[in-house]
This record gives sequence, C-alpha cells and structure tokens, in this order.
Amino acid sequence: MVESLISFRNFSFQYESQAEETLKDINLDIYPGEKVLIAGASGSGKSTLGRCINGLIPHAYPGIVKGNCFVNGKSVVDSSLFELSFDVGTVLQDSDSQFVGLTVAEDIAFSLENDCIAQEEMKRAVANWSQKLKLTELLQHSPQEISGGQKQRVAMAGVLIDESQILLFDEPLASLDPAAEVASMQLIENLAKKQGLTVVIIEHRIEEVLFADIDRLVILQDGKIVANGKPANILKTSKLKTLGLREPLYISAVKKSGISIETCKKIEHPETIEGAGLADKLIEWTAKTNLLQKKGSDTELLRLSNLNFAYENGKRIISNLSLTINQGEIISLVGRNGTGKSTLSNIITGFLEPQSGSMYLREKNLTDLSVKQRASYIGYILQDPNQMISKTTVYDEVASGLELRKVTKEKIEKRVKKILQICGLYEMRNWPITALSFGQKKRVTIAAILVLEPEIIILDEPTAGQDLKHYTEIMTFLEELQKKRQLTIILITHDMHLMLEYTNRTIVLDGGKIIKDDVPARVLTDENILQRASLAKTSLYTLAKRFNVPSATDFVAKFIQAERQER
Repeated sequence: MVESLISFRNFSFQYESQAEETLKDINLDIYPGEKVLIAGASGSGKSTLGRCINGLIPHAYPGIVKGNCFVNGKSVVDSSLFELSFDVGTVLQDSDSQFVGLTVAEDIAFSLENDCIAQEEMKRAVANWSQKLKLTELLQHSPQEISGGQKQRVAMAGVLIDESQILLFDEPLASLDPAAEVASMQLIENLAKKQGLTVVIIEHRIEEVLFADIDRLVILQDGKIVANGKPANILKTSKLKTLGLREPLYISAVKKSGISIETCKKIEHPETIEGAGLADKLIEWTAKTNLLQKKGSDTELLRLSNLNFAYENGKRIISNLSLTINQGEIISLVGRNGTGKSTLSNIITGFLEPQSGSMYLREKNLTDLSVKQRASYIGYILQDPNQMISKTTVYDEVASGLELRKVTKEKIEKRVKKILQICGLYEMRNWPITALSFGQKKRVTIAAILVLEPEIIILDEPTAGQDLKHYTEIMTFLEELQKKRQLTIILITHDMHLMLEYTNRTIVLDGGKIIKDDVPARVLTDENILQRASLAKTSLYTLAKRFNVPSATDFVAKFIQAERQER
C-alpha cells in the first residue's frame, strides 16, 4: 500500500486574531504523484489548509493547533520552515511578497544560489525555465516593473527550478491572461507526469484548473471538507453551485439543453464530453431561444484621441490610440499581459502623461486636471490591493475617502455600512487588514472607491481572488449603480466569464492599439483575435463547435443571457 505524502489527522487550527477555528477536524491524505485541487468559497479555509502544508502555519501564522499534519513523514508542528522547504515549493497568490532578487533572473535563481549550485548549471536552469514560461526577454527587468501576470510566472519559475517533491500553488491563475492560464495548467500537468511531482492547487476557478487533468477535487466549506473525490463524480452533482462555486460553463450548458449530466461520459473537458442525443438537444435549445437586444446610451462621456505613450527606455506602449466611451457603458478592456491596458488606465487617471494626444471628459480637458481633480470623476481600483490600503482596519479603510472629503460622521456611517454589506465585509468591519485574505483585501479596496460614487470606475481585475458569491454580489451592485446613476464602468480583466456576463462591449488591445471593439460573444468566438490577444476559447464555444451548433456566437450569447435571467 502506497503511503501518503501529505496527511492531516484530526487537524484543527485557530488563528490568534480569530475567535473561532478556521480549520475543523480535517482528515485528508494526498499521495505521491497526485494532482489535487483544493477548492472552496472565500473564507472556507482553503488558503489556511495550504499554509499548513508548507509550514507557514503554525510557524509564521501563530495560533492554536489540534491534531497533526505530516509532510513526507515530517510533522509540520515539530519541523522548521527550513526543513519543510526541501519538500514543498510554494507559489503565493500575492507574487510581490515572495520576490527577493533585483532582477527576474536573480529571483528565479535564488533557491539554486542557496543550494550552492555551480554558476554555469544555474544559468542553464534559469534559461530553461524562463524559456518555458516565456520570461526570456524579462530576465534583466526588476520584478516590480513587470505586469501582474508576468510576476506570477516569475514566482512559478522560482519554485519550479528547485524541483521540490511537492508543488503548492495558492490561486495560481489570479493574474494570468486566459491563454497563459491554459499554458500554466498544461505546464503543471506535464511537470507532474514527467517528474512524478505531487501538485496541490488552491483555487476556486474549477473549470480552468481542469486543464491540468486533476486527479482529485477536495472542497471545503466553513473549515470542513464537504466533498472529496474524482472531478467527474463531483461535476455530475449539484454540489458546486450549492457550495458557492462556479460550475464549468459547458456543464451548465449541457444541463440547460435538457440532457441529464449523469448519463454523459468524459465530462472533465468540453473537448471530450459525450452524451446520447447531446448535439440535437444543443441545436434545438439554441434555435428556440431568442436573443434580446439591448440599446446602450448615445451620450458621449469620455473621448481619447491619438494618444501615444512610451516609457523612458523608448518602448512604445500606447500607439496612436483613439476611443470614445459613452455614459452608462460597462466595458471590458482585454489583451495579453504588457499590451497597455494598465498603462492606458494610468493615463486616463493622470498617473501617467501621454507624449501626445487629447482626452476629454464631456467638455473637460483631462490634461488640464491634476490626479486629485480627476479622482472626483474617475475612481481607479488597482489589481494589487496592498498598493491601495493605508488603514489598519476594514471600516477605517472604507471610510477614509469620505473623511478626507469632510463628509459628516452620520453620513459616513450610513454609506460605509451599506457598502460593507453589499461587498460581504460587514461582519469583518472591525478586523485588522492583516487578517484578511487577498480576495477579502480586494473587496475592501473596491468598497473604498464605490463609497465615493464617482462617474467612471476603472477596475483592474476586479474578480481576481473572488468566489462566485462575492463576484456576483459585487458585479450586481455595480450594475445597480450603473442603472441608477448611469455610472460608466471599465473593467480591465482576463476573466472571460466576467466579460461575457456583465459587459456590453469589449475592447481588445494588442501592441498598444485597438484590434477589436465589439460585443463580447463575437470577440470570444473570433479565433484570430483570441490568438493575437492571448485570450482562450470559452468552453461554450468549444462545446458548440464540437457538436456543430449553427452560429457558435449566438449559442454563447444566448446561454449567457439565460444564465443571467435565472439568477
């Protein structure tokens, strides 16, 4: 009988700052060579479970431990972090927190330097992993200068180069573009097969992780394991939705067509799923479903004309870009990492000045306004919440903008309470920021901007780290604001679900230029654009093409419409 490599025995853990246990009586075995996905809604305890595997709990996060956790025969309680690091390599969700080198190359090589590896061997290893993760051109850059997705890949390279027995990924897809997500999962899959690695992935985005051919899916709720089995067996149940997790879109589409998912085979992937009469049912459902047409506003709000921007090194990021945005639009701004999405947002908000071109908000010339003045009209929520947070508690952070604007205490309390409730943060209002997960910090920064009620809100990856419940609550709230106040919302995102479900227009950037400006369903079914912009095919499109559904674009649009109507 094969012995487990990771073993939890009646394990419970309570953080020092918490009144209740975060993990409760966990019993779990993970075996050599397994690829295991640990999933759960925000606050379920999945990240805490990961911290136990690599020894951060109890050594870096003190608290009360009951039971034990063993990694490669070592007790995490009795072993040091240094000892456990030989067995477990970790890629954190917040990549910035694990960078130590001045350059990307130094950071990737750091663990080999600690192991006293010969310089020539080290250089070969760095070159090998940087090529695999498409980092070769970034080796001499500072990790702080590159995009969020590129940072994630650097962190992965720094762990993968050390070839530990166990690879632990804490939400590895949070900052990657869709094509890079697929590539990362396939890379993890190949590594696991070729080197016999044990892989533990902590993610709430189940559909995307299934690209890695996961052996087992473990789901947590309120600190307890509530599901543990093969992905196919769990996908055939309704557990994902009842536990606040997103069901893969193609699975939902099969169910909506009238086919019983229990009778289908090979359901882990849309490319392989089989079911008697499935093609006929999908075609029939598409034909009988009407697509509603929504008319947007014709009132121009923001006009950008012939913008150009290059950094000091001469690299042009924005090239002769012109764009008009109307009042009340919800727009997704997409494209591969480093193509200019965040740069364009920084230009609009005033953090960067274009070398040429003009920007008008109605009749106001934005180039005449300071960053502070623009902030009265445009709210910008950064991808990394740690770069925005300045207060010690949740309530104080959300209230700080109103306090700076001299709003009365009574109004502050009323508005902050409402926003905290909407964003699922009210119960945490007095918590220290340091006790929050990355996803919870993200919700705090969103709340801190929304409470100010600007005309335009730019959100950089608003759903990163969010489970389905909070994702839906935040986006529903944004939609309500948009309808009531004709708020204009620009979403910089890699999340194709978000793009399809909540935006009425998608702008695709490549090389600092707009290469597509259309409705989301048409963008995500244009294979040429998908390839150029490092987007990935939605599983709905793959399903429609597999079963020859006429007009895959209509099928995608109609399904998303039906999903939203049911919510």
